[in-house]
Amino acid sequence: MKTYRTLLLATVVMTFMLIVLGAYVRLSDAGLGCPDWPGCYGHATVIHASEHINAALAENPHGPVSFAKAWKEMIHRYFAGIVGLCIVGIAVIAWRNRREPATAPWLATLLIGVVVLQAMFGKWTVTMLLKPAIVTGHLIGGLTVLAILAWLYARTLTPSRLAAPMALRAFAALAFVVLAAQITLGGWVSTNYAALACADLPTCRGDWVPDMDIRNGFHVIRELGVDADGGTLAIEALTAIHWVHRVGAVIAALVIGAFGFALRRSGYRRLGGALLGVLTLQFLLGLANVWFSLPLPVAAAHNGGAAALVILMVLINYRVRANALPRYSGVLHESHAA
Repeated sequence: MKTYRTLLLATVVMTFMLIVLGAYVRLSDAGLGCPDWPGCYGHATVIHASEHINAALAENPHGPVSFAKAWKEMIHRYFAGIVGLCIVGIAVIAWRNRREPATAPWLATLLIGVVVLQAMFGKWTVTMLLKPAIVTGHLIGGLTVLAILAWLYARTLTPSRLAAPMALRAFAALAFVVLAAQITLGGWVSTNYAALACADLPTCRGDWVPDMDIRNGFHVIRELGVDADGGTLAIEALTAIHWVHRVGAVIAALVIGAFGFALRRSGYRRLGGALLGVLTLQFLLGLANVWFSLPLPVAAAHNGGAAALVILMVLINYRVRANALPRYSGVLHESHAA
């Protein structure tokens, strides 16, 4: 079981790094550095595809293809392959030790299915030319893989003896739902390149409620930069995407922040403090993206902050459920006394 737990922890860390790397690839406009999948112009390495890349550069020197972008894209794919192999290894070990209470072989097997679907989203991201819905789905898929890995890892940890009241468990679930919704909104901002649609703070385009086109901004099935009628996506639509994400950030900060303080009051001081710390950093990174006009390191770190919050919220949700409150108040007092 030590091997299983170590592999899980290593894969959680690698998946976190993969999500940040994927954000870096997308934000540096390298998502189409290799316009096919899984190789690069049908080859396993950028070196072997050099003839095709040179031809693409000769045809369009400022296009989406270059050696630097191709390397970024392929390194991301290599890393994703390593993570996928580790996840297969986790499933194998889980089945071999299926009688151990800490393992969850069926969940580990489901995780392989999620990884396969995630790989298909990676393919469609390239072959469908960065459609916002596909790219956002790819981000959500990556975070889903991370969440399942974190849950599997949480099962291997020694449970706390501190009882968690049902209200705290419900609050934990609500906070996780709010976080998931806000991350989805953030993905929609990023994949539509709407991060700088509002370049001022705290207002947006000089107003608290600017002119917006909600309909086209949140029309899901469309090409990148195209509205529902096939025309160019207007700034009002991009403003709507950005503004809704800002409002969501305030709501998420209030809900998750309140949950963090509730955790501390319930005796989960370290988890509550860690959640409040990461939440504060993530909020500041979001402000810095606007204030400093989306510097690449800050934007990638903002994606990392979202991933860190997912890990924390999964661990917290598992912990408070593993320590469910007994039914009778007399037992509760005994548990706290212990």
